[in-house]
Amino acid sequence: MNIIRRIIIGAGVIAGLSLASCDLTTESQSTFDETRVFADPTLTEYQIFSIYEVFGHTNSHRGRYLPWYGYNTDIEWYVSNTTDEKSQIVRYNMTSTNSQLNLSNGPYNELFSGIERANLTIDGIRTYGDPASRPEMAALLGEALVMRAVLYTELMKAYGEVPARFAPVTPETTYLNKSDRDVIYKQLLTDLEESFGYLSYSTVNTDRVGLAFAKGMYARIALMASGYSQRPGEGLVGTGDQGSIRLSTDPELSKAVLYPKALAALKDVIDNSGLYLMDYEELWRSVNNMDLTGGREIIWMIPFSNSRGRWNYTFAVRHNGYTDYSPTTSNRGGQAGPVPYVYYWYNENDTRRDISCVNYEWEDRGSGSLPYPAGMENWYFGKYRFEWMTTSPYTGGNDDGVKPVYMRYADILLMAAEIANCSGDENGSIPGGRDEQYAKNCLVEILDRAYGDRSAAQAEINAISGEEALFEEIKKQRALEFVGEFLRKSDLIRWNLLGENIDQAVSELQAMAGGTQGPVTGFNYANINGGYLWYRHSTQDGVPVIEMYGLNSGEKDNVTATTGPSGSGWQPYTNSEGNPSVYLDAETFKHEGQSNTITDKASSEGFYNSDPDLKQYWPIPQTSIINSQGTLFNDYGY
Repeated sequence: MNIIRRIIIGAGVIAGLSLASCDLTTESQSTFDETRVFADPTLTEYQIFSIYEVFGHTNSHRGRYLPWYGYNTDIEWYVSNTTDEKSQIVRYNMTSTNSQLNLSNGPYNELFSGIERANLTIDGIRTYGDPASRPEMAALLGEALVMRAVLYTELMKAYGEVPARFAPVTPETTYLNKSDRDVIYKQLLTDLEESFGYLSYSTVNTDRVGLAFAKGMYARIALMASGYSQRPGEGLVGTGDQGSIRLSTDPELSKAVLYPKALAALKDVIDNSGLYLMDYEELWRSVNNMDLTGGREIIWMIPFSNSRGRWNYTFAVRHNGYTDYSPTTSNRGGQAGPVPYVYYWYNENDTRRDISCVNYEWEDRGSGSLPYPAGMENWYFGKYRFEWMTTSPYTGGNDDGVKPVYMRYADILLMAAEIANCSGDENGSIPGGRDEQYAKNCLVEILDRAYGDRSAAQAEINAISGEEALFEEIKKQRALEFVGEFLRKSDLIRWNLLGENIDQAVSELQAMAGGTQGPVTGFNYANINGGYLWYRHSTQDGVPVIEMYGLNSGEKDNVTATTGPSGSGWQPYTNSEGNPSVYLDAETFKHEGQSNTITDKASSEGFYNSDPDLKQYWPIPQTSIINSQGTLFNDYGY
């Protein structure tokens, strides 16, 4: 066997063993050859574990991809107002030499490392595992096919066109230029269809993939493949072409072909998987407590170990210095958050609102660790909270162990609604037409959970008619359901709305600062603009919580600088001099002592420094270009 393959397989098995147990006695790495590994389901499973293990590498998803992919959009933005190389990534102003991602072990190369492990596993099982007669080996083959699809999806989300590698590397294939992404899409969809026959719905834990995830990934990739994106011209992939935003010209990737297949896959999940929508707060508390129980709402989570990953470290509600729940002198969390107006896009009775968007941050001001108002420009993702980490409390280090949610049942329902509502596009009509009622039924499930009132959910959805109006509702619900989960950028790209929706967010923020009606939310900001904020503390399950008065419509006129709402314990929001301060108007719309004000950021420069529609993807890092021996080239004007 090729010595390189032997080393990679041996390393993969060792990595898998380390995930499975730290107490296992293993043989010499040199004994792990293909014939041995892929005839043994236990050793093959360890090789599968090695594919998952790539996500936790220092500069892979753990510390580079996840902290930087997915913002700025119309609902999520980078909180800092600095102009360093980090901000260049999120403001669509990347370069191939950006020090955060121009790494030999950065996400581009790490994802391909995982793909090579998957290729070796798939090839090995097909050759030595006899999956046709051994169901346990077939299941492992299905898992490897799905994981390769995930790795490639992550690559294409970030980099657009990339090399197509669907077999282990040989001397002849060491250096490859990019492939047209349609080649990759078609292979992934074929792989996933094959995996359907190998996998089951009885996935025990959410850190392993099963049939529901495979079918959900099929739909997610079908939506990407049949949607819009920035693409080099025909035949110009890997030549440096700027490209344009367009649909694929491959008839096999049209909505007319892919949507019926994707909807059938999603309907099977809905009808037969047993998955269901959880109470929204219970859902996110379970995430913070690293609950891996399968068969509920979460379908798959990125499987960081309980001492690995920087998810809450990056995205949790901000803790300024040492607190009871973030015991370190360094600030933690709050690197990104909801664009401030998103809070006002929810109905006030939507239970998702106060879980998803919070306007406080934690400090210890000498009388214990408490949450305090953060200023109207500083909103955080309340789905991620150090104070909710009760099973494995956060210890203040660089890793927290919280596992990012990659797919949940709500996405199955909303993808099904979107596909069922579609009648087709310029490439053809959907056979059988659209199914408006099915789309509405899926939306009712989402809003029933949000409102806790099925009749109200049905009334709201039944009042909507027509494909365009229902599509607008689907786009809105994807924003409100998944804010902070970083699905939005990919959604906006495939809808050809990235730049347009970001500019609409700018207009909404300008209305917010100026006290006029927002063009996106329809909310009249005069109802809060110019008002004072009062707050008080209490406890819930032994944890301090904050109640704030003045954020909602109708509360502005009930308080002044010296008169708070009825009840005891209320304190006014004060400025740095200790004086009550107006919380929101065009002049005071900032957090004292900080420069990232909404009046500063309510312009296109607050979101992007280059046209997002011309910079939808990151450049392949210069270190990878140099190491390609002249075979690999960046497109999109990089």
